[in-house]
Order: sequence, then structure tokens, then C-alpha cells
Amino acid sequence: MKLSAELQALSKRLGHRFDRPDLLVRAVTHSSRAGPNRDDNQRLEFLGDRVLGLVMAEALLAHDKAASEGQLAPRFNALVRKETCAEVAREIDLGAALKLGRSEMLSGGRRKQALLGDALEAVIAAVYLDGGFDAAKDMVLRLWGKRIGAVEDDARDAKTALQEWAQARGMSPPSYVEVARDGPDHAPNFTISVQLDNGASAQSRAGSKRQAEQSAAKALLAQLEQGAR
Repeated sequence: MKLSAELQALSKRLGHRFDRPDLLVRAVTHSSRAGPNRDDNQRLEFLGDRVLGLVMAEALLAHDKAASEGQLAPRFNALVRKETCAEVAREIDLGAALKLGRSEMLSGGRRKQALLGDALEAVIAAVYLDGGFDAAKDMVLRLWGKRIGAVEDDARDAKTALQEWAQARGMSPPSYVEVARDGPDHAPNFTISVQLDNGASAQSRAGSKRQAEQSAAKALLAQLEQGAR
């Protein structure tokens, strides 16, 4: 089986030459495009999630030999979460190579965070099955790059930190309100406002409510820390 020019280009971006090209084809095939003679990537996604987890667990242990389990867990979660996988997928333009059904294509599937994240996990599994764990590990470490060393800042759960800040000062938990929603139905953007009892507030806009809430909480924490100096 010979890969299309598009998938050959993706293979180069991944830094892996497939002895079994069918694995890469399956990894980029969404369930909306699957059929009797074409498997989708859901089973590969299941495997890739586990391979990614093992690679990241090893990497974190090697990077910080003094870190406790309590310190490692949030860093691990930040590195393997769907948002991070989708970011990496965008960096290698994985969306351009996805095989989607017509309805998914028309609804902006190539840009959807969950779909991109799932597909990247499937690609990790394809490399693992084709070249073994070391090949998958090398690719993951290369694609994640500096994220591993910088993950401590990203791992901080801003919403939890803000709630703890408020509770320590006798305040009610932060209040989050959706103040705007715009963009097409398949790729909406949310503007979220967070406010404390003392009137301090901040807003943020993102492609999901969760991201917008986290960003708003992070922005408000930064304001509070700046004001305390």
C-alpha cells in the first residue's frame, strides 16, 4: 500500500517512515468516513492514549527526580489532556490529513479540538504498532518538545487556585458567567467573566467554556498577585 502525497508529507512531519502504511491511514480516518472496507481510528485512539501516558510518566520522572506524586500528577494531566494533544496536532497540521465524512467536514471537523486530539492519539498508536515503543517515544518527545520542561506553570489549575484564594479570605467561591458567545455553531467562542465578593473580576475568550473559565481565573489571579506586591 502506498501513501498519498498528503500522508507522505504527514509522515515526514511525524519523523517516522511507516513499514505498514495502512496503520497511518487508519489513524487519520474518522468514524464518519469509516465503512465496510475502511476501519476508523477509535481503537487506535484507545491504545495511543496509553502509550502517550507511559511516555509522559517516564519523561516527568526523568525531568524532576525529586518531585512527589502530588507534584507529578497535575503536570502529567496537563501534558496528556485533550487540549494539549490538539495543540500538538495543529502544529503538525494533522487536520489537513484527516479523512472525514461529508457532514463532519462541513461542520469544521478539521479544526475541532476533540477530533484533533483523538486523531493524534491514534497516530501515536500507529507509530507504536509500526515501529515499537522507542519509535513512539522518540516521536512524542520531539513533538511535545519544551512543554515537558515548562509544564509546571501550565499544570496549575487556575480555577482551583482562585477558589482557594477566596476561601482563605472568607469569601464565597468565584462566580463564572458566560457574557458572550460568537462564531459559527461548529466552532463557537465563549467569553466568560469571573468575579469575587470583593468586586475583583476578569474576562477571557476561548473556544470552549472550560478554557475560557480557566483563562479568566488565571487572569484574575495575576491581577490579585500584582495588587499584593
